[in-house]
Amino acid sequence: MRDPFKITEPTCISFSGGRTSAYMLWRVLQSNGGLPAESVVCFANTGKEDEATLRFVKRCADEWSVPIVWLEYIPHEQSRQRFRIVNFEAASRHGEPFEAVIRAKQYLPNPVTRFCTIEMKIRTIANYLLSVGIAETRAEGERISWVGIRADEERRAAKIDDKSRIPLYAAGVDVHQIGKFWAGQPFDLELDTYQGRTLSGNCDLCFLKPANQIFTLIQVQPERADWWAKMESFAASVGNKASGMIFRSDRPSYAQMAKFAAEQRRLFNDEESPIACFCGD
Repeated sequence: MRDPFKITEPTCISFSGGRTSAYMLWRVLQSNGGLPAESVVCFANTGKEDEATLRFVKRCADEWSVPIVWLEYIPHEQSRQRFRIVNFEAASRHGEPFEAVIRAKQYLPNPVTRFCTIEMKIRTIANYLLSVGIAETRAEGERISWVGIRADEERRAAKIDDKSRIPLYAAGVDVHQIGKFWAGQPFDLELDTYQGRTLSGNCDLCFLKPANQIFTLIQVQPERADWWAKMESFAASVGNKASGMIFRSDRPSYAQMAKFAAEQRRLFNDEESPIACFCGD
């Protein structure tokens, strides 16, 4: 049986900064005796990741002796390549890449139009692969990227035509196996999990997360809501009503959620599920 983690052609390991994609990287290193010369590992930073995520990415690189390219989206008018290379020290920590995308688009992403993931992660990585000659076109760069999707993430996996791009799914790896792996490691992502989900992973208050999860995170750390409320205020000032002036029309704004959290109100159903995205875990 073919090892789904064996690399035989130019490949990009898309590392989201979470436990799942980190485990995928570890399996790649084990199957190939290190990172193959024709491969690259990319971490696309949005500026809204928790500091613990940034530390985890750096720790993986240091512990496993693997180079990880840190990328950030920048607008076309600042660079024709539409990305910049950073590192742990220089990485944005106040949502700068995300804000740049929103200001370039002049409206907010939402559950239907998720241009944040497309621009800051998928296209930013593809543009980098094109610039270093690993891909001949941006579309090819998207196709050669491996994504950390587990066997228990059927909805996400169903959207990937080429299952070789999701080796964890092909290998039948689920959240329990990944949890067991990290329990035995000398380091881990320093963020809490609940039912296999890293609550403040990826963008801290991502609008695709269940509302009660966002509300709880705001209650624990109220300042988390400030940036999201600022972006909704920007959208309102632009006045693009056709695209909406808050991230989700089926919820209160982030400013309202921050107000309700300060008043210790209970707002949302605990059973709401997150919307699947390709930011990964």
